Amino acid sequence: MNPSVSSTPSPLKPMLILLLTPRALWNMTLRLLLVFFFFLGFVSPVISLNRDADILIRVKNSGLDDPYAGLGDWVPTSDDPCKWTGIACDYKTHAVVSIDLSGFGVSGGFPSGFCRIQTLQNLSLADNNLNGSLTSELVSPCFHLHSLNLSSNELTGELPEFVPEFGSLLILDLSFNNFSGEIPASFGRFPALKVLRLCQNLLDGSIPSFLTNLTELTRLEIAYNPFKPSRLPSNIGNLTKLENLWFPCSSLIGDIPESVGSLVSVTNFDLSNNSLSGKIPDSIGRLKNVIQIELYLNNLSGELPESISNMTALVQLDASQNNLSGKLPEKIAGMPLKSLNLNDNFFDGEIPESLASNPNLHELKIFNNRFSGSLPENLGRNSALIDIDVSGNNFTGDLPPFLCYRKRLRRLILFNNQFSGNLPETYGDCNSLSYVRIFSTELSGEVPNRFWGLPELHFLQLENNRFQGSIPPSISGAQKLTNFLISGNKFSDKLPADICGLKRLMSFDGSRNQFSGDVPVCITDLKKLQNLELQQNMLSGGIPSRVSSWTDLTELNLAGNRFTGEIPAELGNLPVLTYLDLAGNFLTGEIPVELTKLKLNIFNVSNNLLSGEVPIGFSHKYYLQSLMGNPNLCSPNLKPLPPCSRSKPITLYLIGVLAIFTLILLLGSLFWFLKTRSKIFGDKPNRQWKTTIFQSIRFNEEEISSSLKDENLVGTGGSGQVYRVKLKTGQTIAVKKLCGGRREPETEAIFQSEVETLGGIRHCNIVKLLFSCSDEDFRVLVYEYMENGSLGEVLHGDKGEGLLDWHRRFKIAVGAAQGLAYLHHDCVPAIVHRDVKSNNILLDEEFSPRIADFGLAKTLHREVGESDELMSRVAGSYGYIAPEYAYTLKVTEKSDVYSFGVVLMELVTGKRPNDPSFGENRDIVKWVTEAALSAPEGSDGNGCSGCMDLDQLVDPRLNPSTGDYEEIEKVLDVALLCTAAFPMNRPSMRRVVELLKGHTLALTE
Repeated sequence: MNPSVSSTPSPLKPMLILLLTPRALWNMTLRLLLVFFFFLGFVSPVISLNRDADILIRVKNSGLDDPYAGLGDWVPTSDDPCKWTGIACDYKTHAVVSIDLSGFGVSGGFPSGFCRIQTLQNLSLADNNLNGSLTSELVSPCFHLHSLNLSSNELTGELPEFVPEFGSLLILDLSFNNFSGEIPASFGRFPALKVLRLCQNLLDGSIPSFLTNLTELTRLEIAYNPFKPSRLPSNIGNLTKLENLWFPCSSLIGDIPESVGSLVSVTNFDLSNNSLSGKIPDSIGRLKNVIQIELYLNNLSGELPESISNMTALVQLDASQNNLSGKLPEKIAGMPLKSLNLNDNFFDGEIPESLASNPNLHELKIFNNRFSGSLPENLGRNSALIDIDVSGNNFTGDLPPFLCYRKRLRRLILFNNQFSGNLPETYGDCNSLSYVRIFSTELSGEVPNRFWGLPELHFLQLENNRFQGSIPPSISGAQKLTNFLISGNKFSDKLPADICGLKRLMSFDGSRNQFSGDVPVCITDLKKLQNLELQQNMLSGGIPSRVSSWTDLTELNLAGNRFTGEIPAELGNLPVLTYLDLAGNFLTGEIPVELTKLKLNIFNVSNNLLSGEVPIGFSHKYYLQSLMGNPNLCSPNLKPLPPCSRSKPITLYLIGVLAIFTLILLLGSLFWFLKTRSKIFGDKPNRQWKTTIFQSIRFNEEEISSSLKDENLVGTGGSGQVYRVKLKTGQTIAVKKLCGGRREPETEAIFQSEVETLGGIRHCNIVKLLFSCSDEDFRVLVYEYMENGSLGEVLHGDKGEGLLDWHRRFKIAVGAAQGLAYLHHDCVPAIVHRDVKSNNILLDEEFSPRIADFGLAKTLHREVGESDELMSRVAGSYGYIAPEYAYTLKVTEKSDVYSFGVVLMELVTGKRPNDPSFGENRDIVKWVTEAALSAPEGSDGNGCSGCMDLDQLVDPRLNPSTGDYEEIEKVLDVALLCTAAFPMNRPSMRRVVELLKGHTLALTE
């Protein structure tokens, strides 16, 4: 044993410990504790991050479909989820606090597993394809969230009840989904909630008053839901912190409560497109912070309250399309208004002169009222006016010279007034002006020379005034002009050749003036020209014959002039010409047989010097009046025209040529039929799909194509077949497969029209286009499915028995009218449907209407360069077409108004537009009109004194109550207005909505 090594403990160690002072021991303990907690602080976040990463991976792999691989970096091998796509962490604690997967295209049910991350505060899954229901069990784990955004998905079912633990929630956005039913009571128990968005769903309960308990709200948006008619909660003023109140299209009824004056923080106040009535409360003047007030499309009455001038921040006021009346408040000029829109009301009196002193006014729309007197002389001098529309009033006197003083005026609309004097010279310097409508006034004198050539001008209408003078060469400066309408004036001299430089010109109406001399030959160079109307002038010379470039021309009217020479045979080659009027000239020679190739709705060559035999295509009594007044015309079978000398027999050679041609035509037709019949939707593998998605929906193209079977067929129309398809997600859709493919221009035109029209529209009474799909051989359009089919099917089919009582019919009438009014008045540019009929009004499960089938729709003011292929055919359906439209093909909103009037008659009578019971040559319009005119004075037997006899008109299946008859007669009165023979006598669709909602208007108006 080594003596130097001993196992005996050394007495030195305990001695060293004993030598340490208490202070030293305390310092040592602190150091040890700091090391320990440092170790814990380093290890704990790592453990937490690993746990969060596991949760994220587990949610991703257990039902969250990621078709575009946007979450490709969510992989187990990455140990730091803070660097993953869509994940945000607290920079101090490194805890996951936010998940934002907006617009990633993910699908599946609501991924409640994310909420297992206890530090998560914000969860945004907006603009995806999440589907299924959102139950209380699913959302309960998310009670610690501050923000939950599930907008723009495909979630269905009822809204979930939220447990009381959701005390920290600040933002709840469930908009743009398919939630239905009532708003749950728990939505009134979010103590800290600042933002609540439920807009654009299918919520059909009442608007609950408990929403006013959310006193911390800054945004409350519930617009565009089919709520039951509800009043605005009387204690809405409790929401004193509210900044955005957005309730359009929410079925609001009754008065606006006085308590709205307590919404002192509101900046946007929107109650538009409802059925509110009564007066605008005086308390509204207390909204000192409001910037925008939208009250249009309601039934509000009375005067604008004087207190409105107290709104020191108000920039935009739109109270149009109501029943408001009286004079404008004098102090309105002192407001910071940029936009004042009061059209379609009953305001009267003069415009306060002080309005011209407002330095902020950019937009003034007060059309269709009863204003009188002169417009303020200095209007526009102190503000940069952009848009002014004072049409449809009783204004008199001179036009204000300073409307374009700040050189920003773009739209000038002054028609249907009694303005007098000249068009101010200053308007000729308004280079910003693009849209002008000044017609049916007393204006006179010469139009300023520079005005004709304004460089931005694309629409110029100066019809039915008293202007005179000539069109100067400066017209060539208006290079963007598409519509040039100057009829009904006293313009004279020759038409300048400078017009030929307007290469974008589509419509030129110079009729009923005093133009003379030859028509410039170069006018045929206007390749985009669709309408040329020069009737009732003193034009002479020959009709231009080099017309091959007029491929878009549908109307040519040269009647009532002094044209000489022969009718150019080349006119017969114009592909879409449907209106040709050459009456009342000095034309000679024969009627060219080439004209018989045209599909003419109007053909008139009467009162000329024509001779020879009437071509066989016009030798029909239908054209007789169009041929009279030509003493040297003859016809073998059209009396009273004299018979012609017997023509020589047709040679055998000609018969042989015709027989060969007929045989070739038959063989070609047979080949085309056999080829097209073999093409079906799904016969082509490896299709190159072109898909455009407009609404959030989860689908697969092959899933759609495989479902287009006979057993799923629900309808067939002129443009294609409609199938009912149930997707794997459970959602039911309607698929319209168009006849023909890309090689057929008409099919392509219908497809593009529907896509362009519906792709950007969101309105509760217009059908939703979900997506479009196409390849070389087919076109498919996919819509939301309407459970109750079309109004025509329900109204006239077997399945409709007992389904449509009067209450539902009236609801359909108002809803469809609102949809058309939106197309005509709220879309820019305005849209004309052109095929309004009961079969194109679809009904959802609650019988709410949707306007559908926009294959023939057309914008009223098409942008330069756009095609106009659909104008080559008469649009509309037999029985619904306005009388003037059948022969002019002029697209106006009044054509839709007429068709809608026919639909109203269908709703009341239950009869089809051309029911055999009407008798020969009578349709529903004539039948109802005759019944209305023949009504005896006195009572109709239903308590209505002086009313038409409704018993012979009302659908016998209705059995309406006594109280319904007044409403039924109101609808018939509106229908008669809509179907007036002259378009100018028909109301606008905005006025139709007002009349149906209760506004009164005599039939003579």
